[in-house]
Amino acid sequence: MKANLPLFIGLRYIRSKRSNGFVSFVSFLSFIAMALGVMALIVVLSVMNGFDHEIKKRILNVVPHATVSNESGVQDWKQLGKALHSIAGIDGYAPFVEGYGLLSSSALSQGVLIQGIDPKEEVNISPINQHMVAGNIEYLESGSYGIVLGNLLARSLSVIVGDSVILSLPELNVTPAGIFPRFKRFTVRGVFEVGAQVDNGLAFVHYRDAQKLYRLGDKVNGVKLRVTDPFNVQEIVPRIEQRIKEPLRVKTWTEEMSSLFQAIKMEKKVVGVLLAAIVAVAAFNIIASLVLMVGDKRRDIAVLRTLGAKASTISAIFMVQGSAIGLLGVMTGVVVGCLLAISIGDIVSWLEQSVGFHVFDPNVYFISQLPSQLLWQDVLVVSCLGIVLSILATIYPALRAGQVLPAEALRYDH
Repeated sequence: MKANLPLFIGLRYIRSKRSNGFVSFVSFLSFIAMALGVMALIVVLSVMNGFDHEIKKRILNVVPHATVSNESGVQDWKQLGKALHSIAGIDGYAPFVEGYGLLSSSALSQGVLIQGIDPKEEVNISPINQHMVAGNIEYLESGSYGIVLGNLLARSLSVIVGDSVILSLPELNVTPAGIFPRFKRFTVRGVFEVGAQVDNGLAFVHYRDAQKLYRLGDKVNGVKLRVTDPFNVQEIVPRIEQRIKEPLRVKTWTEEMSSLFQAIKMEKKVVGVLLAAIVAVAAFNIIASLVLMVGDKRRDIAVLRTLGAKASTISAIFMVQGSAIGLLGVMTGVVVGCLLAISIGDIVSWLEQSVGFHVFDPNVYFISQLPSQLLWQDVLVVSCLGIVLSILATIYPALRAGQVLPAEALRYDH
């Protein structure tokens, strides 16, 4: 019974109607603030996870899942590709030639990554053809010097299918007449759009044309691979490394886009820390409500102490009360936050239809619907944060309650 006394009284204080309405109001605010803080954290983190997943999905439409390359080039890419294709988890391969250059039109010049591909092999490892807004990736033919541009890149250069662009290479030609930059005129054969940053800095040409441009002869830079599960591509890297020999090097799409994903990860951490301030404010509200409660219940504390209750018992009563308020707030916030995170896309779409206003204008943004991905790890971290802060917030008021002297408390009580 003694062990259950703090729990019984602490929970009863929450349910009881208090004479001081202000104390009840502050306790209610503590509950609401905790619930709102936890809910906001879960929803915002889920939306950021959704954006992260959406960006990765779109990037994987044009970026290879993994590459096996050699700085000096690969002579027989078909033999290498067949050897790698036999590894469990690898679904396809294609050759690539890669290099940088400067694309110029009458409107503008912009640096780009040029990727030489084999159109017949490319369709087996990449869904790029499904994202063509003009032309076709198969229109790239050896010797025709055609090029396929990202949509944003084509807009920047103000070109459409059929227009010409000039590719300048970071190399020089030394002739008796002087030193001149190397450049080649290309014809735009298509425009793709995947809705990511690659739309503004990537262009495709036929790998035979790229071999001539970058003076590789019959060699290619390496082989691109498509894996069964691109989000767990690192698991397959050891198997690839066992099959290949030096100086071949394996590189995954996560390494290629590491700077972007690091920035997204850092942004998520910063936003999470800032929103955690809401939970901290709720914890301060719990402190305030318990301090007011201790003042309101001084007579009850004195009676319990005269009946033999220890200071630790009194402290435990108020710790139970404060922790219960925080725990109820956390549970409410988790339930509402999870439900809102799961359906946030549908809710925003419904509001857009009702009000007639687009949160994400399709003409401006890559996405037209708010993405969300609820992860149990985030829910667990947010829940633990709320519970720990709620418990810590009860320590000071509970210790103050345990220090109340019965004689002092009853002296002015009438």
